[in-house]
Amino acid sequence: MSLRFALLAILRVGPLSGYDLQKQFSQSVGHVWHAPDSQIYPQLRKMEAEGLIQGEDQARGERGTRRVYHMTDAGEAAYKAWLEAPAEYQRVRDPAHLRAAYLENSTPAAARAFLHAHIAQWEGELAQFQGQIDQIDTMTSTMLNRRLEHTPPAERERAIAYKRFAYEGLVERAKVEIAWAQRGLELVGRLDAG
Repeated sequence: MSLRFALLAILRVGPLSGYDLQKQFSQSVGHVWHAPDSQIYPQLRKMEAEGLIQGEDQARGERGTRRVYHMTDAGEAAYKAWLEAPAEYQRVRDPAHLRAAYLENSTPAAARAFLHAHIAQWEGELAQFQGQIDQIDTMTSTMLNRRLEHTPPAERERAIAYKRFAYEGLVERAKVEIAWAQRGLELVGRLDAG
């Protein structure tokens, strides 16, 4: 269900085509909620059928058309109700920690390779998250600036602060994953030496 609210959050700042919505999704919400195109487009059709958004075909070039989506009053009401409701937490599916629980069945070299790859993955994530914070701080974030254009001046500071807060949490998560894998490398070294 969170995918629909992520899409509504993006559409709150103005109408977008499915392609532009998917692009905006991957540049902003995609950092906290992954969804491939194969999920986004069916969700848009479902949301349109439920009256949360309205799509209209617009001419594109001489022969083509594109569908542009607008949030409806019902979509706005659903979005606000979602913000007011308690968060729905899901059970964790974590392939890295699952694998770590069974590293005794692996060779030390394979365990080290796995942990080095985990560190590299999260270092890349950390760089992206920190880059988002840097864009927020320098006001060069395209998505944030688009959002602020549709935010009343009295609410802009709150919008910036909460956006930064979300990325600070992601930065901390990445640092924890890196530190965890580094401890794992130490563990492999200690167990392999014994």
